[in-house]
Amino acid sequence: MTTVCLRTPDDDNLEIHTLGGVVESPHVLVLHGLEGSPDSHYIGGLMAQAAARSWNAHLVVFRGCGTVVNITKRFYHSGETSDLDFAFHELASRSPDSRWLMVGVSLGGNVLLKWLGEMSASLDSRIAAAVAISTPFDLEAGAKHIGRGPLHVYDRSFLRSLRRKARAKLVRFPILFDRDRAERAQTLFDFDDAVTAPVHGFASAHDYYEKSSSLQFLPRIRVRTLLLSSQDDPFLPREVLVRASAAARDNPAVRTEFLPTGGHVGFVSGPPWRPVYYAERRAFQFFDDAMERR
Repeated sequence: MTTVCLRTPDDDNLEIHTLGGVVESPHVLVLHGLEGSPDSHYIGGLMAQAAARSWNAHLVVFRGCGTVVNITKRFYHSGETSDLDFAFHELASRSPDSRWLMVGVSLGGNVLLKWLGEMSASLDSRIAAAVAISTPFDLEAGAKHIGRGPLHVYDRSFLRSLRRKARAKLVRFPILFDRDRAERAQTLFDFDDAVTAPVHGFASAHDYYEKSSSLQFLPRIRVRTLLLSSQDDPFLPREVLVRASAAARDNPAVRTEFLPTGGHVGFVSGPPWRPVYYAERRAFQFFDDAMERR
């Protein structure tokens, strides 16, 4: 893959990793999850599916998750769609006659669905289909769920990485948020209340979650979209998938596939020496079908 750095409208750096394919083939835009990177296992799987088809693929690395330094006050978050919008239009302008396919994983799935809903009928007609994998449709329900019991081990892992980035941000912007509150944060909810919300103009973590959750945007999506999740996803209460199904039920553009098992961005089957990653394969089957229908 090749790496380029786009200069954003607010003079920050946005890292894009591109896998080149046949010139006239579709372009796939990929969004990773919370604290993900080009090295995340599912990114390799998605890029491999694109490579197998000789398609072009572009990974948008959220601010602060790559090797390029993030120099503005803000971070990335689950409802921040301006970078996606900017990256898509910048990349699409370089291939004006190409079809586009979008895939978001976990946090990236929430960002993607929110953007699709925001764009609604004004969405660029070159976008043929979208897939959201293991999406936390209700951010507050997910944050509180992962902060309880044995799942707190995941919470702590994310917190270590996020807190490290927050400390670095304070070196450049010393009064951006309350350092003591950030250090005392014991859960993702605490961190979002102390850092994510004030930095990005939200009144609280609750306000941030309420305005950023993709669940409310599902009825407004107008492009062919697949929601792929597992009912045993440890990061999300099962009842959230029930509500997501209800929100998408009357929207013919949105298809839900909520499987009994698969975990969070897992969906692994087959023997250990030859694992099969269903989510990556299913996403591109969905894209194949969309391109055939086109």
